[in-house]
Amino acid sequence: MNSNNVKNIPKMAVHIGGGLTIKNPVMAASGTFGYGEEYAPYYDINRVGAVIVKGVSLEPRAGNPPPRIMETPCGMLNAIGLENPGVKIFIKEKLPFLRQYTTAVIVNVFGETLDEYKRVVEIVSQTEGVHGLEINISCPNVKKGGIVFGTDPDMAYEITKEVKSATDLPVLVKLTPNVTDICVIAESVQAAGADAISLINTLTGMSVDIEQRIPHLANITGGLSGPAIKPIALRMVWQVAKKVTVPVIGVGGITSARDAMEFLMVGARAVQVGTAHFINPHAAVDIVDGMEKYFMEHNIRDVNEFIGTLHEGR
Repeated sequence: MNSNNVKNIPKMAVHIGGGLTIKNPVMAASGTFGYGEEYAPYYDINRVGAVIVKGVSLEPRAGNPPPRIMETPCGMLNAIGLENPGVKIFIKEKLPFLRQYTTAVIVNVFGETLDEYKRVVEIVSQTEGVHGLEINISCPNVKKGGIVFGTDPDMAYEITKEVKSATDLPVLVKLTPNVTDICVIAESVQAAGADAISLINTLTGMSVDIEQRIPHLANITGGLSGPAIKPIALRMVWQVAKKVTVPVIGVGGITSARDAMEFLMVGARAVQVGTAHFINPHAAVDIVDGMEKYFMEHNIRDVNEFIGTLHEGR
């Protein structure tokens, strides 16, 4: 790249709430990027704005029995069940690897009870190398916790308020699309002090084998992700971004720079790339590069100039 092109590279840093600024608006979504080490052979993790690690709980979780993943048209069903080694092993064995990078590390937190959420948050908040928390109140494939909290505005408010009282780190709350009105939940967690809102998590779905007459997933239902859900995610981000004042982070079916820019244009401050990593391990960095190229070609000097620029009139 010549010196003129270097000068023309747009500013990509964005503020995502709670005083946290990330170098660009592309984040690796929780559950699809492991703990970073799994993707390190493919590209420099410093190229993405943030890594959101796989969900962390108080104690180790084995997750659901297999089969746990099923490909679907334009997407994927998963019923992993938040398998993870628990917060203590995460801090001891997983987090040190990520500390070598300048990319922000956001820890996705999950619990079966309000107290478990709070205890994990307290432990993680005392740990070096963590820049923010994403509170998962939206997982559709576990028997307790998760989506139970995310479908009730009062419970969503309570858990957000308790988590905020237990940490000084920025708190992102991840919402489920499996509700009648996602704006009600978004407004509730904002009122409780959420610094940002991530949406959407997966949609509940299922797949069956007509020959054996059994579900493809041992859990019967799972979370649908991938390009199939992008129009729904985009609509919900657009709705929520108009209702709340905190930053909104778009998630759902993003596989290209154009996908990511659609979310930014409807009001998302940043995006998360998830299932695309299973198809293209370089997905997040390809999206960063594609956005930079588009902005340079269209003389957009700062990504923030592009955010929320949708023209709704025809």
